[in-house]
Amino acid sequence: MTQGPGRRVQSRGEAEGRMSYCSVLMNAGKCFLLLIIIPPFLNYASLQREGQMLLPQGGQMIDVGLGQKMHLLCKGRGTPVVLIQDRVAGESLLRCVGTWWHLKVPVCHPAQVCSYDRMGLGFSKRLMQNGSTGTEKVWGMSTTGRMVDDLHRLLEAARIAKPFILVGSELGALNTRFYSHIHDVQVSDLVLIDPLPEDVFEQDQWNEYWYGKLVPSLQARQLSAATGLSRLLIILGVMEPTIKGENVSEEVVQRQKYLLSNPAHQSSAVDEHYFVNESAAQVRDITKFKPLSSRTSLSVIRGDSFDHTIPEQLNQMVAVLQTKFLEESYPSANHIHIKGADRQMIYKKPSAISQHLRKLVNQRQAKQQSE
Repeated sequence: MTQGPGRRVQSRGEAEGRMSYCSVLMNAGKCFLLLIIIPPFLNYASLQREGQMLLPQGGQMIDVGLGQKMHLLCKGRGTPVVLIQDRVAGESLLRCVGTWWHLKVPVCHPAQVCSYDRMGLGFSKRLMQNGSTGTEKVWGMSTTGRMVDDLHRLLEAARIAKPFILVGSELGALNTRFYSHIHDVQVSDLVLIDPLPEDVFEQDQWNEYWYGKLVPSLQARQLSAATGLSRLLIILGVMEPTIKGENVSEEVVQRQKYLLSNPAHQSSAVDEHYFVNESAAQVRDITKFKPLSSRTSLSVIRGDSFDHTIPEQLNQMVAVLQTKFLEESYPSANHIHIKGADRQMIYKKPSAISQHLRKLVNQRQAKQQSE
């Protein structure tokens, strides 16, 4: 049965319509693939270039053995050395001369002040998971024990003068406490800034906040960096550096943008937060079985609250547990209160912290001269 002219025209129109529809789908698929592939590729290329440009002047890549290199930055000269361990970079996003930028200028004379990037953060590149260092048999990746082992190898390789003043903030305080208990001969003074009490991670309400809100937000930031979305949001002005202002140099601002866009850095920050329960258990054990040496002085600097951005009941919980663990583990600690401050005091009220560090430096130098 032959088709009439009208039927043939209709069939041809349907075929052309199907072809047009398929063409639209193919073009949409191509655009989607470009959106998936191009931003991460451009972000990766930019990170390779920026990684060299933004390396802090005077910073050193120290070979710590086992195929690893860690970034160390020191300012000033003289002893005792003030060694600063920042809180987890996933929060402050200011490694190297970042968070402690304000502190180094007033403290570094006549002492040397050093900070470093923990493995996987900032400019310290972490080994691939299949890279064996041997210590993973003892300490899990991104736990306090592993990070302290890395720090010890760094200080030995860099030949940092001992004993030194060790400073730690928040989660970084877990590492400095652990180090001071293990290598007590190397630490003359320990300074804890808003230390997180290990027992807080036994509280359901805190774990709900930590693993239900904080860690997922860091994981989202990691995914955003991996897909190149973070860089796009930074360009559009939607995502901004955490720390900015008149006293923050453009170099520090650019370094924050670099770290926000760096998926490897964000991944390590996520891991440090995710495995903090294991880190807290390690610190609890070492504090119990090897008390801090009486030769090491301890100072604790706290503000009015831990973090003004979290619910008040969580701040009260941290405050109570801080007081408890300090009374039990460090009854002779020197307590310093900074009015109107919270955990962000390290860059919002740096003068109060640098004043105490200068005092410790002067005391140690006077003791050295008398000897």
